Amino acid sequence: MSDHDELNRPASRLVIPFDTRNPKTRLSTVLSPVERREFAHSMLTDVLMAVERVGVEPTIVAPDPVSTDAPVIVDDRPLTDAVNGMLEESNGVAIVMADLALVTAESLTRLLTTTGDVVIAPGNGGGTNALVVRHDDFSVSYHNVSFRTHRRHAATIGAQVSVVDSFTLGTDIDRPKDLIEVLIHNEGAAEAWLRNAGFAVGTGASGRVILEQDGCRVEPNQQVVGQ
Repeated sequence: MSDHDELNRPASRLVIPFDTRNPKTRLSTVLSPVERREFAHSMLTDVLMAVERVGVEPTIVAPDPVSTDAPVIVDDRPLTDAVNGMLEESNGVAIVMADLALVTAESLTRLLTTTGDVVIAPGNGGGTNALVVRHDDFSVSYHNVSFRTHRRHAATIGAQVSVVDSFTLGTDIDRPKDLIEVLIHNEGAAEAWLRNAGFAVGTGASGRVILEQDGCRVEPNQQVVGQ
């Protein structure tokens, strides 16, 4: 296989890491633990739907069984170790985070077809929201500013890096203000879950968009009843 073919090698598997135990902790000011688990599952549903439209079969990696039709590998190791285990088993792997509620088939196709030994879709704040790894010596490290870490690691092993700048891949839903993006841009399970929970987009006194629940403004640091 030529070097050009290697850089364009299709991903042999698409892995979606999913936290079944304590997901979305930074939403704990607006959602209870049970609500966070339910909302996380709704986002996973939307990611799986987008993957299905691309025509790729995903594999979910989670510390516990997941209620879904997709194949699930139970692995209770930390995220970095679990993903590196998948990279060791397969050659040409895509990793897509389960909280990319805005992801579309078009943005996933762009990710999967971009040339490079390592293709990275960075997230807001310097994280790594999605990867395609075609280099045998590459490993992940999902700590701190992982986008920068991954680019530096790729350089040390001589791997060609491509960056996919995408709003839908770059928006991971971590904080209360991110819920506004779901309500505006998502038309799937995550948006439906938020609306059923009473969330909506409103307008503040300054004219800025705000998050509301049951008609009241949501304050980022409010305490959730039942926490």
